[in-house]
Amino acid sequence: MTTPTNGGTAALPAGYRRIAFDRVASTNDEARRFAEAGAGEGLVVTAAIQTAGRGRRGRTWVSPHGNLYASFVLRPPVKPAQAGELGFGIAVAVAEAIEQLAKGALARCKWPNDVLAGGKKIAGILLESRGTPETLDWLVAGIGLNVAETPEKANWPATSLAALGGDPSVERALEMVAGRFDHWYRLWLGAGFAPLREAWLARAHALGETLRIKRNGDEREGKFVGLDPSGALVLQLADSRRETISYGEVVE
Repeated sequence: MTTPTNGGTAALPAGYRRIAFDRVASTNDEARRFAEAGAGEGLVVTAAIQTAGRGRRGRTWVSPHGNLYASFVLRPPVKPAQAGELGFGIAVAVAEAIEQLAKGALARCKWPNDVLAGGKKIAGILLESRGTPETLDWLVAGIGLNVAETPEKANWPATSLAALGGDPSVERALEMVAGRFDHWYRLWLGAGFAPLREAWLARAHALGETLRIKRNGDEREGKFVGLDPSGALVLQLADSRRETISYGEVVE
C-alpha cells in the first residue's frame, strides 16, 4: 500500500494541492483512484519513484529517482472528444518550463505528446479520462520530465535538465511546470483549442519536414503540413495526396 509523504517545497498555483508519495506504481494510477473517489480539480499527485510508469499505448516510462513524475486531476466542462486538445497546451507548458530551468535550451514539441531538447526526448505527457460520449467526468494529465537522470533504455535518444546545464531540483521543476500548466489550462477553458494549436505549431516540426509515422505496425511517410482543427497530424504523401493521422508516433 502506498503512503503519502509530507511532499516538498514547490509553490503551486492558487487552487492546486499536492499529495506526494515516495514510491508508487504510477502517478496516473493514483490520480485516477483519487478522481474516481471524488477528488476535486487541481489535485497534483507526485512520486519520487514509479515502479510501473507508463507512456502512451502502455509503453514503459523508465522512472528513476531524481526526475519529475506528476499527475494532475482535472474536471474541465468539455466533451470527452475535446480532452486530447489539452495535451498540446501541456507540451507547450513543459517546453516553456524547460527553457526557464535550463537557460539557453531550446525545447521543441514532437507529435503527439513528447517534448524534445537538442533533438533528444526530455519529457512525455499521458492523458487519461472517463466519461460518457457527451460528458467528461474527469481528466488526468500525467507529466514525466527528466530532471537529474537520463534513461538509458528509451525508444528515442534522451536527455535531462541536468545534462543541459539546468536546475536539477525536482521541486523547482514542479513549480515551473505547474505554473505554465495552469496558464495554458485556463487559456484552453476560456479560448478553446486555437491558441494551444498555434503555440504548439510554433514549437513543432517545420512545415515541409519529412516525418515518418508508425502506428500498429504500419508506417506512413510524408511532408508535415500541420494539424487539423482536432489536433490530428496532416501529411502530404509522395503522390501529393494529404492524409490525416489521428494516432501513431513520429519515429526516427
